[in-house]
Amino acid sequence: MPADRDMNFEELQNGTPGAPDDGDAVRSAQELEAVFDIPVAVSAVLGKSRMQVSQLLRIGKGAVIELDRKVGEAIDIYVNNRLVARGEVVVVEDRLGITMTEIIKGDRR
Repeated sequence: MPADRDMNFEELQNGTPGAPDDGDAVRSAQELEAVFDIPVAVSAVLGKSRMQVSQLLRIGKGAVIELDRKVGEAIDIYVNNRLVARGEVVVVEDRLGITMTEIIKGDRR
């Protein structure tokens, strides 16, 4: 595996076929098992808006708040208040979901 490529979860869990030493990947996955059950806060931000408190207090049922994003523009996905990805809103059966289209590397916010 090239040094500049990140492993995905399945590769980390199952080892990478054809890698020089598959035992290293399996051992790494076993070492990570301790953190698998730690809860994290995941949020998807459709857009943002700024307004005065007086405007906020006048908002009622059915009000429309204009956001800083256009229709079809990627949404931001945060884990524990850190931007980790961008994605699109999808409908799965009768629920909304997110599909990730871009993983954000580094400390971009």
